[in-house]
Amino acid sequence: MKRVSLISMAVVVGVVAAGCTGGTAEEEPAAASSEPRIIQPGAPGEPSRELTPEEAAEAVEPPSATDADVAFMQGMIPHHAQALRMTRLVEDRTEREDLPLFAERMDISQEDEIDLMRRWLEERDEEVPSLLAEHEGHEGELMPGMLTEEEFAELEAAEGETFDRLFLESMMRHHAGALQMVEELFAAEGGQEPEISQFAMHIVSDQEIEMSRMQQMLADLDG
Repeated sequence: MKRVSLISMAVVVGVVAAGCTGGTAEEEPAAASSEPRIIQPGAPGEPSRELTPEEAAEAVEPPSATDADVAFMQGMIPHHAQALRMTRLVEDRTEREDLPLFAERMDISQEDEIDLMRRWLEERDEEVPSLLAEHEGHEGELMPGMLTEEEFAELEAAEGETFDRLFLESMMRHHAGALQMVEELFAAEGGQEPEISQFAMHIVSDQEIEMSRMQQMLADLDG
């Protein structure tokens, strides 16, 4: 996944006061400026520029949520919900000792994130998707990485090492789909609101770590 770059604006406020210049007694000292100068540093290789008070006020105001942010949260809730359906199959089907603990930790993380997303949508009077329904995108396509019901049934019917391999491969695909959703969010110029930005990058960090662990467990099966 291409890395997302979040650019934050630094605003430097400098107050310029004029002093005495050693003129004659008849000359009055220059009056101190009553308005501060607000300087926006330029990007590398570009000059700084002075902002008007209106521009400065707009620059420091946190970005608001966009339609892309709302769609991201609404899509990620059922995406996480399917991951929970998958992890709750592990205990009764695996023969590994490490996989149930891994699934339990994933369970806790995904439940906490679902609570966060539901709260975020409720606070903005946006629709909160049901956890019981599959979330479909445009033209009836599942969100990236999600299993069809036929694929889920195949996972549910598997046991032992067959289950372990299918679970790990399916969950890695599922995680890759979540990373794709984050990438698409930023491509649509969403993810600038502070809470959304922090949450999206948290997903990237967590899912990449979990994918690395699952890749190792798959390598153990092959070994």
